[in-house]
Amino acid sequence: QVQLVESGGGSVQPGGSLRLSCAASAYSVAINCMGWFRQFPGKERDGVASIDSRGYTTYADSVKGRFTISQDNAKKILYLQMNSLKPEDTAMYYCAAKWSTACRADGYFNYFGQGTQVTVSS
Repeated sequence: QVQLVESGGGSVQPGGSLRLSCAASAYSVAINCMGWFRQFPGKERDGVASIDSRGYTTYADSVKGRFTISQDNAKKILYLQMNSLKPEDTAMYYCAAKWSTACRADGYFNYFGQGTQVTVSS
């Protein structure tokens, strides 16, 4: 059983910043890869960023240089720092987790949180 609870979403103007957080709890399940996904209305959920237990990160091309994924292993919290936000970043953002030897933002993930809405608008 894996529980993922996101927070930190909200409304921001273009060019602004937000930091998303995800509190993770795993019971009798091993996790070594975590990520962030986003979903636009009427679209499939897409990977945004991933980080493995060693701190190796991958990003979708659309967010490279603007978003940074990080984790606090002691507190079991995953973060997504989003800078230079654009209106096209408006979406529901989901925290994700899995156990895998391949940890990539465009990979398959087993577990997802409930999501937090990010709206970028002037």
